[in-house]
Amino acid sequence: MSGTEPPVPTVSARLRRDLEHVAGYGATASGGVGRTAFSAADRQVREWLAGECKQAGLALRTDGIGNVFIRLDAPDAPAGTPPVWAGSHLDSVPEGGRFDGALGSLAALEVVRRLAEEHVPLRRPVEAVVFADEEGNYHHLLGSTAVARGFSSDELATLRGRDGDLLVDALQTMGWDVETATRTAVRPGDVHAYVELHIEQGSVLESAGATIGVVTAIVGMGGGHMEFRGRQDHAGTTPMPLRRDALRGAAELLVRLPEVARSVSETAVATCGILHVEPGGANVVPGLARLQLDFRDLDRERMLELEAAIVAVAREVADRHDLEVGYTRESITDPVPLHPRMQELVATVAAGQGLRTLPLPSGAGHDAQNVAKLAPTGMIFVPSVDGRSHSPAELTTWEDIDAGANVLLAMVHALATE
Repeated sequence: MSGTEPPVPTVSARLRRDLEHVAGYGATASGGVGRTAFSAADRQVREWLAGECKQAGLALRTDGIGNVFIRLDAPDAPAGTPPVWAGSHLDSVPEGGRFDGALGSLAALEVVRRLAEEHVPLRRPVEAVVFADEEGNYHHLLGSTAVARGFSSDELATLRGRDGDLLVDALQTMGWDVETATRTAVRPGDVHAYVELHIEQGSVLESAGATIGVVTAIVGMGGGHMEFRGRQDHAGTTPMPLRRDALRGAAELLVRLPEVARSVSETAVATCGILHVEPGGANVVPGLARLQLDFRDLDRERMLELEAAIVAVAREVADRHDLEVGYTRESITDPVPLHPRMQELVATVAAGQGLRTLPLPSGAGHDAQNVAKLAPTGMIFVPSVDGRSHSPAELTTWEDIDAGANVLLAMVHALATE
């Protein structure tokens, strides 16, 4: 900036107010947040967001899959000038925390509001983007996947939520035309750059005493359904050696997941967070066990190796317990290195604000890894207290939130004025 340009504004206490307010949508008795995509709580937070934008005089639109775009135009920019995007998501995992996703989304909203209120001259538009269902109730990174590649009608028709409900029904309940959900893809080059502010969700920054994480890469994520099928029998009259207990097979696989992950790499992880057993009686030998699997690594080939290793162990276990086993891959999202120039910009801006930085990869998936297919993408991490996340114990200090939001604002300003 030259000395004749107006100073860039800083974020205000309004961001804290917004974060505290939004935590009330889907608040749980434990102090956490349960704001699943397209739930009643999600509808409420969307209505609040629309009201905030109306009050601020900002244009808001929602695409067919539920992604929200809040736009600040640059009046002197030529028509069709690609915008700068900043954002994250507002949905949560069941019994999640109040900062995951919400920080990046509400900080992006605050950036757009401050640029508008201060009448900061821009050379290109800025859009705050709130992606739908980042947490994967219906599909891993649903909204950003829809932006990066789109979904066909047939694909959408097969997607179900954690509770078994169809995505197409959920979209209709929200009042949206399902056909528009197939017309969401954005072409590479239609976005100038994307920046996402997020809590780290780990303990690296806190342990290092750093305030800002410069994210170098985002982990690859895979998911799939596995079923062990045995035979339903009486729990009292069926001798142990004669049982074909589906749950026993599933349990053995789960106990072996840590060794399977270690056999692939030091960074590989595998998780089962959902287990369904039928018929579900205390006095019945289970005939069916369904598992929802999540597996991750920073390298695509190792991630595929991990998936294959899990399936191989499942088959070994099934043979030992006289079970049938089947596996269906749900999704694969490739690991993504973030743009070197965007990493440099995060580090430069943070250093200019006197903040200590640390380069690190992200072990969690983010919408940024899909947007990186469309535009230069960067991520800003701020510390998570005790590394806790996806839990009511999730916490980031207000001082670190303010620091991260001001780095985001300075980055968006720099990108929108170049």
